[in-house]
Amino acid sequence: MKTTTMMQMGALALSLVATGVMAAITPQEAAQLGTTLTPLGGQMEANADGSIPAWTGGLKPGAAPMERGFLGNPFEGDKPLFTITAANVAQYKDKLTPGQQAMFKRYPDSYKIPVYKSQRTASSPQSIYDEVKKTALTAELINDGNGLNSFSDAHYYPFPIPKVGVEVVFNHSTRYRGQNFRRETAQAAPQANGSYTAVTFEEVAGFPRFVKGSDKERSSNVLYYYKQRVTGPARMAGNVLLAHETIDQVNEPRMAWIYNSGQRRVRRAPQVAYDGPGTAADGLRTSDNADLFNGAPDRYDWKLVGKQEMYVPYNNYKLASPKLKYDDIIRPGHINQDLTRYELHRVWHVVATLKPGQRHIYAKRDMYFDEDSWEALEVDHYDGRGQLWRVGEGYAINDYQQGLSNYAAIGMYDLIAGRYLVSNLSNEAKQGAQYGAEVSMNEFTPAALRNAGVR
Repeated sequence: MKTTTMMQMGALALSLVATGVMAAITPQEAAQLGTTLTPLGGQMEANADGSIPAWTGGLKPGAAPMERGFLGNPFEGDKPLFTITAANVAQYKDKLTPGQQAMFKRYPDSYKIPVYKSQRTASSPQSIYDEVKKTALTAELINDGNGLNSFSDAHYYPFPIPKVGVEVVFNHSTRYRGQNFRRETAQAAPQANGSYTAVTFEEVAGFPRFVKGSDKERSSNVLYYYKQRVTGPARMAGNVLLAHETIDQVNEPRMAWIYNSGQRRVRRAPQVAYDGPGTAADGLRTSDNADLFNGAPDRYDWKLVGKQEMYVPYNNYKLASPKLKYDDIIRPGHINQDLTRYELHRVWHVVATLKPGQRHIYAKRDMYFDEDSWEALEVDHYDGRGQLWRVGEGYAINDYQQGLSNYAAIGMYDLIAGRYLVSNLSNEAKQGAQYGAEVSMNEFTPAALRNAGVR
């Protein structure tokens, strides 16, 4: 009966894609959330052979001891079930992305995928589950799929039972990130020989419902407010980026400003979008590569291929450990794969193809999203000639204290240049991310940038 239900859902999804219908789910469908489906829309049951277990609620607060605000590893001592290498990759290729397979060809002597026992750790607060079930009945795509209707009260996972590809992307963009937070992160763009200079940041994010002084009407199309200050190296310190991340970025484009400490000047930054260059990324990622994908979806056609079982980065607590230094992680060609953890999980496969007449350096994006968290885990990027160019991997981690999904790191691997960018690192930060921070709108105004940029 479950198989029949899934087949019917798949047929419905295909019909909706063909006709362009963009409708909310029915009460009967919503009733599956928390019963046959997880509260966020994943399949509750295990897969056929049990290699993917049933979801039983995910990890809870206290799953492992904390250290200076850093998450402990609930799976300390786990050993890989097996390791995929260039020598045996052929027998696993049906569960690997084209990008992962290309990494084995590019780095046959060093790239590996250690596969561990699958653990369905994703969890969120009950209040989020309640909001998702309520919002799912009314949320609809508008403005040719670039915006959302009936989504101003609860900005989380509008489409737990997606019918078209862009709905999966919106689930990723609107996933629960906790209440306001402050954190320290780092990124590096190593040379081919592995030498690098870490760029460090102080970040603060505010979500309208938790931001003091936020006007509900004016912020109804805002997902979050974000400010990023460069703290090192010295030659870059003091530069600040401010962004008001909107939901419908075609109707109301992302509002961004940059303060340049050398010029001591605040200016609008419309280039912080689409394929504009990423901050201090040495040309190795675009603005919309942050978070593996972010921003307006309007330049692509989004095809929902369906679900499949894949080996993806998951539960990367070891990689996130404050016991590691960045030198332990960063290697020539790719990060230290001995520190990573991959598991077999069901993922939503979405293919984004550049629309005729639109411009972007990526002509196609092949994307894989976790069914339990909606977080993007793998994204293959193709150039205008149809050649696989960059491989994006999100080393997922579940913050069991806050009930949210995050990344221990994000890798963007340039197969042609033989270089990569690794971001979202926090191993050498003074402390882990601080959630529930009190922030006000005064922190997210262009006038505040000059003060934020003081070295």
